[in-house]
Amino acid sequence: MHWPRSGNRTKNSRTTFPRAISIAAQMKLRSHLLCLFAGAMAAGLACLGNFAYAQDQSSQVGRADTQAGAQRADAAPRRVVIRFLTDSDFPPFDFYDEDGVLVGFNVDLARAICLELNTSCDIKARPWEELFAGLKKGDADAVIAGHRVTAAALKQVDFTDRYFHTPGRFAGRKDSAKVDMTPSGLDGKRIAVARGTAHEAYLRTFFHDSALVVYENPDLAREALAAGKADFLFDDGISLAFWLNGTLSRQCCEMRGGPFLEPKFFGDGIAIAVPKNDPQIRLLLNKGLDRVRASGRFEELVQRYFPVRIY
Repeated sequence: MHWPRSGNRTKNSRTTFPRAISIAAQMKLRSHLLCLFAGAMAAGLACLGNFAYAQDQSSQVGRADTQAGAQRADAAPRRVVIRFLTDSDFPPFDFYDEDGVLVGFNVDLARAICLELNTSCDIKARPWEELFAGLKKGDADAVIAGHRVTAAALKQVDFTDRYFHTPGRFAGRKDSAKVDMTPSGLDGKRIAVARGTAHEAYLRTFFHDSALVVYENPDLAREALAAGKADFLFDDGISLAFWLNGTLSRQCCEMRGGPFLEPKFFGDGIAIAVPKNDPQIRLLLNKGLDRVRASGRFEELVQRYFPVRIY
């Protein structure tokens, strides 16, 4: 399972989308080691001792650009068209539907940005490994494909403000008792988790008194929760949301507690990649993102493409 990406992504199962998608296509969701929803929403982290976790995320993560930067974007020449590159096998972010049309959250977000900026939108799909190369060659103005903001990526490209984060989330059986999703609340509880993931590392760091039940992959960990072999599951919030809403979960379980967004474990968010030699496009896209959020369109896209709230 791989997920937002500087290299890998997450597979997961999902069944509900605006257009039908097969289970096989759903399982192509690649997870990034790991992790990333919404740059549009502020991630609130609650602390218990040196334990940091997010309880309720309210709207809009803080943006890095200053008011002066926004003014420079307003002063920049209007672009007749903004050319985006994305890939096509990362549902629900970007994929071909049953009619061969490129669709997805990233695709619709790019179009919404262009609409707010009163410019035309050109969106083309390329293989994941060719996206940055195409951007640097001038084949596009921006790449919107779920890239994680990392030190390695920043050596090649710049990024807009973050528009998405992937939290860690707990899930429990619907018929189980309600407890606090804290180290003390889960004292002695069996928590299923996938081996070698950021989620396992997080649990080992903060949930010392819980009994970790480690499985070779997230699918096995989820099945363990469904079968009652674990009391709770800790997993990537996005893929977990699709599993809960899909057929594989058999509607056994539900999210518990709030999102966990500690950047050290779950990443610093995803953003639109732009060329290093074109600061104006970065400021322009940030302005477009701001307007999409303010208009309510961003929230509409979230509700359209994500069957269970992950924040």
